[in-house]
Amino acid sequence: MTDPREVVRSGDGLLVVDVQNDFCPGGALPIEDGDGIIPVINYWLAVARDRKIPIYVSRDWHPVGHISFEKEGGEWPPHCLQGTVGAEFHPKLTLIGDEVLITKGVRFDQDQNSVFDQTGLKHRLRKDGVERLLVGGLAQDVCVLASVLDARGEGFAVTVIGAATRPVTSENGKEAIKKMKDFGAEYLED
Repeated sequence: MTDPREVVRSGDGLLVVDVQNDFCPGGALPIEDGDGIIPVINYWLAVARDRKIPIYVSRDWHPVGHISFEKEGGEWPPHCLQGTVGAEFHPKLTLIGDEVLITKGVRFDQDQNSVFDQTGLKHRLRKDGVERLLVGGLAQDVCVLASVLDARGEGFAVTVIGAATRPVTSENGKEAIKKMKDFGAEYLED
């Protein structure tokens, strides 16, 4: 595994995308080995705190009847419903309250896979002096991908922590990695 102590520097921000119960084994929309990323992310969180770089943590926070759900014509089963255990962050994720929380997926009329989609995050990152985002989370080929592409589109450097993300499917994960690299993101393979 890449040692974050050799990567994290001034001007960075750590972004943890949607490490919620519903995306981990036993959840409503489980990613295979989704909880396997938690020890890796926890180590990056510890180094980020030690280096005093800002930490941003996103969550899906869907209303009942969200447009992304199959019953509403979307492609997913109901997941991350507001106020449910499934929408909570995984209990082994070491969040201590010093993180900036980004809530997405709350609109009734559209999905918001990217942490940048109508959240104001780009303004917060600029205010915090972030030049590069270090990114991990779930799922690599959906919300992580959308967030990385939008971050690059907003002019931020991006480093994806490969060991800290998992895809919905292996095939889509490989395609997502290629897209992120093609958009100029660095991808740490281990």
